[in-house]
Amino acid sequence: MREVRLRFAKQGRLKYISHLDINRAMGRAFKRAQIPLWYTEGFNPHPYMCFSLPLSLGVESLCESVDIRLIDDISNEEIKSKMNSVLPDDLRILDVYDDFRDSGEIAYSDYVFKFQFADNELALEKIKAVLESNEILALKKGKQGKRRILKETDIKAFIDKYSVSTRKDIIVLNIRLLAGADKNLNPSLLFDTIIRLIDMDYDWKSIERISLLDKDYKEFK
Repeated sequence: MREVRLRFAKQGRLKYISHLDINRAMGRAFKRAQIPLWYTEGFNPHPYMCFSLPLSLGVESLCESVDIRLIDDISNEEIKSKMNSVLPDDLRILDVYDDFRDSGEIAYSDYVFKFQFADNELALEKIKAVLESNEILALKKGKQGKRRILKETDIKAFIDKYSVSTRKDIIVLNIRLLAGADKNLNPSLLFDTIIRLIDMDYDWKSIERISLLDKDYKEFK
């Protein structure tokens, strides 16, 4: 038995499907591509698949990964080729490799946020002010007894570094967020918080995860 990791991109329209749907899509693709997967034992056997860090709904990514176990000989290049022949265009296998690290080593995620407003100059000023402030209060869902409430939570400490600028007609925010098992920040929550605090409607936006890093800022693979 051999264990390998598939690195893949999730882009375009597929950013709107959930992690569970990606799990199902991958399972069906492995079957169509006739990849010799190892199945769990027991009453309800299913193919072993382990995803490193589930992606938020509505976010694109260039650095998703899933680990599988193989029961027959097949080259990594053949796995990549067979999978890409059955997957949709917005879900592509970028690499397949044997030597990989434990997902518990993930500490940071790098994202690119892109915004467009009717007044980009004013929006840029306000976004900078939010990010430079001593605290950034997000509204997170919580419970008080049996009631669901919104709690204010300071997410400033979850931002490691950032840069923001205007390129052509788009505001681009490059930002590094905590992404470990204990401390992590949902990029969609950050986006919603920024929009709420600047009190401006956006015309267009996109969020893309471009890399995962360990605690020493080395690329996680």
